Amino acid sequence: MKVSKNKIDLARANRCMTVSGLAEAYGVSRTRMNMILNQREVTVVCAGRLAHALGVDVTEIIED
Repeated sequence: MKVSKNKIDLARANRCMTVSGLAEAYGVSRTRMNMILNQREVTVVCAGRLAHALGVDVTEIIED
């Protein structure tokens, strides 16, 4: 599943959340979160966990 880094950044901005804050909500280190965010494709579970950590629907962070 392809996630959009821009859409994730917008969701983070709406929640005033840093990458460190997202990593904490997701349950990984900041370094690991940066690796996840820089990947073009993630698993469905990963996309779901990202959306949950951001408090948005998964359709809001995937590429069109």
